[in-house]
Amino acid sequence: KKHLTKDVVDKCKNKKSKLGATLYDCISSGVENLDAGVGVYAPDADSYRTFAPLFDKIIEDYHGFKPTDKQPAVDLGEGKTKEFPPLDPEGKYIKSTRIRCGRSLKGYPFNPLLKQDDYLAMEGKVRDAFTGFTDKELKGTYYPLDGMTKDTQKKLIADHFLFKEGDRHLQAANACNFWPKGRGIFHNNDKTFLIWVNEEDHMRIISMQEGSDVGAVLDRLIRGVKGIENRVPFSRDERLGWLTFCPTNLGSTVRASVHIKLPKLSARKDFKSICEKLHLQVRGIHGEHSESEGGVYDISNTARLGLSEYQAVKQMYDGVKKLIELEKEEK
Repeated sequence: KKHLTKDVVDKCKNKKSKLGATLYDCISSGVENLDAGVGVYAPDADSYRTFAPLFDKIIEDYHGFKPTDKQPAVDLGEGKTKEFPPLDPEGKYIKSTRIRCGRSLKGYPFNPLLKQDDYLAMEGKVRDAFTGFTDKELKGTYYPLDGMTKDTQKKLIADHFLFKEGDRHLQAANACNFWPKGRGIFHNNDKTFLIWVNEEDHMRIISMQEGSDVGAVLDRLIRGVKGIENRVPFSRDERLGWLTFCPTNLGSTVRASVHIKLPKLSARKDFKSICEKLHLQVRGIHGEHSESEGGVYDISNTARLGLSEYQAVKQMYDGVKKLIELEKEEK
C-alpha cells in the first residue's frame, strides 16, 4: 500500500514476467488482506526483475537493502562451525536451537504459476535427493501429505513437524493450489533434520536439536543442503541471493533461532528494544504473531539479506550470548 503508487502501477501494469506473471499476481494477497505486513509475493524468480519498481522499494524498506546493493557470496560456514560452541552449556536458559533456510528449484516458478504436474515433478526430484543421502545422520523417511494416514498425521503433529494448509495471506496469493498434491515432509531418523516440501517455498530445510549447540545444528544443516544441491540445482540471483516466494526471505534465507527463557530480562519494559539493538527478532514459541508461553521466547537473527549464511547465524549467536550475559547481571 505504501509503495504501490500510481507511478509504480503505470510502470508495471502492462508487464508480464517470462512465465506470464502479472502485477496482480504479485499484489493479490495484499489486496485481499489489507492488514498484511508486506502483502506482496513473487510468482516466479523473474518477477523480482520485471516488477522491480515495486519489489525494490519494498525490499529496501524491509531489509535496508538498496537497489545498488548486492548479496555477498555464499558462505554456509563450512569449516567454521567450531566457532559456535554451546551458548548455554549448563542448560539454564536455552531449551532448543534451530536453523532453517529456504531453497527454490531452478527452472520452476513459485506457487501461483505452478501446475499440479509441476508440484508432482518437483516432489519426485527432491524425494530422489533424499533417498540418495549418503550421510548416515541425514537418512530418514519422506511422508507425502496426499493420502497421509491418521496415525502418521498424529505422529507428525506430536513432533510439531506437520504443516497445515496456508493461512489467508497465502491462500490469497494462490499458494495453496492443488493442495495437498506434491506436498510432504521429510525427517531423519533422529528427528533433528527436517524438510518441508512445497509448503510456502519449494523447500524449507531445517536442522534442530535440544540444547544450545549452535555449531552442531549448523554443521548438520550444511551437510543436508549440500546433499540435496548435489542432485537438484537451486535458484539463485546474483543481487538478491537465494530466491524465494516472499521478499522478506531473500538473500541468505537463514533464520537461526533459540527457544530461550530469560525471566528477569523479559520482564523489563524495554526487552524488545534491547533485542532490536542486538539485531534480534522476538516471537512466541508458536511462530509469528504468537505470544510467549511459560516465559519461553523464540529469538532469531533479524537480517536475511545483505549478509552471508554464516553471518546470519553469527548475528543470532552473538546477540543471544549478550542476552544471557544481561540476564545474569539483572538483580
